[in-house]
Amino acid sequence: MRVLHVAVEIYPLVKTGGLADVVAALPPALAARGLDTRVLLPGLPAILNGVSEQKRVIRFGPAFGAAVITLRIGRLPDSGLIAYIIDAPYLYRRDGNPYLGPDGHDWRDNHRRFALLGWVAAHLATGELDRNWQPDVVHAHDWHAGLAPAYIAQNPASHTATV
Repeated sequence: MRVLHVAVEIYPLVKTGGLADVVAALPPALAARGLDTRVLLPGLPAILNGVSEQKRVIRFGPAFGAAVITLRIGRLPDSGLIAYIIDAPYLYRRDGNPYLGPDGHDWRDNHRRFALLGWVAAHLATGELDRNWQPDVVHAHDWHAGLAPAYIAQNPASHTATV
């Protein structure tokens, strides 16, 4: 079984709370049980700097306000699991935490930033972005990944389950 975990945080790269710990622990635990497990993350600076062996999968755009978006694939530092990274500098390369700017207020375009995350997950689920891998299940972790199941449900040809 192939499982794609979609999240904004993963320990030790980006952590604001317990979610980062869950996303760092659950995919490797499933992989240890024989599942083909991968993670999809936004291209926040700490993620781009922390994921090794990065290669470009596909480049597209404009979408969600970003002119150019590059989907990259690499390895997570602790587990060695495969991670997809959405490199959209206009949306993700910023100071502050994933949800708030340095001033402590929500980023005004969070709706676009996290809509892109869900949209990419849905298109990975259909095999459109990486022809070499397609998940059977997409696990959307927390509110910022919540649009992934909605986008997947909009495709009548999709057989991908969602959590």
